[in-house]
Amino acid sequence: MNLARFPRIRLGHLPTPLEHMPRLSALLGGPEIWIKRDDCTGLSTGGNKTRKVEFLMAEAVAMGAVIVLSQGATQSNHARQTAAAAAKLGMDCHILLEDRTGYNEPNYRMNGNVLLDILHGATIEHRGPGLDMNAEMMAVAERFRAEGRVPYAIVGGGSNATGALGYVNCALELLGQMVDGGLVFDHMVTATGSAGTHAGLIVGLRALNAQLPLLGIGVRAPKDAQEANVFRLAQAVEEKMGLQGVVSRDDVVANCDYIGQGYGIPAESTLEAISIFAKTEAILLDPVYSGKGAAGLIDLCRKGHFKKGQRVLFLHTGGAIGLTGYTHVLPHP
Repeated sequence: MNLARFPRIRLGHLPTPLEHMPRLSALLGGPEIWIKRDDCTGLSTGGNKTRKVEFLMAEAVAMGAVIVLSQGATQSNHARQTAAAAAKLGMDCHILLEDRTGYNEPNYRMNGNVLLDILHGATIEHRGPGLDMNAEMMAVAERFRAEGRVPYAIVGGGSNATGALGYVNCALELLGQMVDGGLVFDHMVTATGSAGTHAGLIVGLRALNAQLPLLGIGVRAPKDAQEANVFRLAQAVEEKMGLQGVVSRDDVVANCDYIGQGYGIPAESTLEAISIFAKTEAILLDPVYSGKGAAGLIDLCRKGHFKKGQRVLFLHTGGAIGLTGYTHVLPHP
């Protein structure tokens, strides 16, 4: 599994820390809970997309691109990290932002990730809900191409076979940390949305024979659709890496009980998880991905799905800057 065969530009602060969460573990009274701090990747406040853009931006540079495009929801962590990567490499960046929540509050539309997009120099177009956003992005890319510029378009979340290599690499990094620390985990949990993090991790873990079950907590799609999306992308990653049949359909597991009213709309369990992590471990979650992933972790510990005597690892996907875009739903005096 030689990832050095694929172009990569180092942008992240890696490896990210692997930490025990003793106060959260004591509060829940179940398993020993640890956290993989991919909120600490460093690029423009960090997050999981940094690992993906390391491979994606290398591909863009190799293709001679002068402008990078991507798309996402208004408070997209991916858009922010793509804009930051482009700024660091001296490339232009154009982002399409989709309204998936119906929120019109000024902080949601202009603060948080959106503010950082602008500070990094990205130009922005807005779209209403329900469109094929990748198709919209490709149409804009053609517009730039007609102007004589060479564009590179990145799918939503950076979740294609190239981007997912970042989380194959994360699996390799994690196994090294486990060996160095003498750690064995019984379960691993992370948020799953555009599928790249989940797919890359499961390919890496299975290829390394880590014997570590991975559970994705869904943030948008129903269970069957989410698992199908992850498995489809995992197969594409296998093909890109020259692997065959490493991941079976049974390896891909998602629990989509914590989505609430929809993508980007925090449920009560999301807000509770944000509060619990902040007050017990001084760790900030985001309202879209990590908050819902942590809500699933907390509830499954309470229900005894993860049991006392086990050791569970939570992958933090970052995005805490998005909290400043959600002041209208977060508790405050």
